[in-house]
Amino acid sequence: MTPTTDSPAAAPLHVVLGAGQLGPPVAARLAARGLRVRLVRRGAFAAAPPPGVTHVAADVLDPAALAAALDGAAVVYHCVNPLYTQWDELLLPLSRAIAAGAARAGARLVVLDNLYMYGHAPGGVMREDTPVAPCSRKGELRARAAAELLEARARGDLRVTIGRASDFYGPGAVLAAVFGDRFWPRALAGRAGEVFGDPDQPHSYSYVPDVADALVTLGTDARATEPLYHLPVAPAEPTRAVFARIAAALGHPVPARAVPTWLLRGAGLVSPLVREVAEMTYQWKAPFILDDRKFRATFGRGATSWDDGIAATVAWARAHYARAASRRAA
Repeated sequence: MTPTTDSPAAAPLHVVLGAGQLGPPVAARLAARGLRVRLVRRGAFAAAPPPGVTHVAADVLDPAALAAALDGAAVVYHCVNPLYTQWDELLLPLSRAIAAGAARAGARLVVLDNLYMYGHAPGGVMREDTPVAPCSRKGELRARAAAELLEARARGDLRVTIGRASDFYGPGAVLAAVFGDRFWPRALAGRAGEVFGDPDQPHSYSYVPDVADALVTLGTDARATEPLYHLPVAPAEPTRAVFARIAAALGHPVPARAVPTWLLRGAGLVSPLVREVAEMTYQWKAPFILDDRKFRATFGRGATSWDDGIAATVAWARAHYARAASRRAA
């Protein structure tokens, strides 16, 4: 691996691992602050890097390649997330490799995490001090990865801060559980969108630009001294209500269709990915509410409003899926 020259030389180097839904917007925000930024992914990049960002291809599980990618880093952002079907094989090895690499580089580590480790939280509300009680295999893996990171911090082996977000929506969130690639072509055409569980249970959804902004805050703000923060979210709403907001922005109805877990499990007999999704549908069967008060109190800002987030997401979706349709037709 031979990275291109980073500049300006005097600025601290921030290395973003993972170029999926969150890595690129995190890198772009860091570069906009005048920092040196490397964006690292295992495979080739499809497009040129944005201004101020250097693209580096490296396998995080190759110690030598990771060491080269992290050389000189002041802060490392862990935004790597394997496919559900690869979690048993890769989730813990990736977490351990990135933690070890950041420690060797002497860099701070900022980790993007989710809420799976809380399982059925009391009252459906998740705070930073909510007991870790996973009710799924993937939740157990997430809990173990986080525990190892926090134990390394407690020993003084690693400077790490974890930021936890809920299910994504927003520009670029093509892999989102509900508001992703399967939802938007249907919604744009006025067809029903699919919901796991009960569409009338309140659910927190994290707006991708807010998550990116918050991760940058955790990596650059001296007030980020705690090991764990829940990242900003707008007030939880029933998924059906979010559909109604999207319908109003589109100017036509977008019905909500509940997909029963038994149907997903049946489809999972032939689709390993659908089988993994079925395990997580408990999150939509009861209130699933992320409490972000600690972040807001510490840093003095919260989430984008639903109105603004939906407007920006609908504008992105119209443009993104129109381009995709044009490419298919060409």
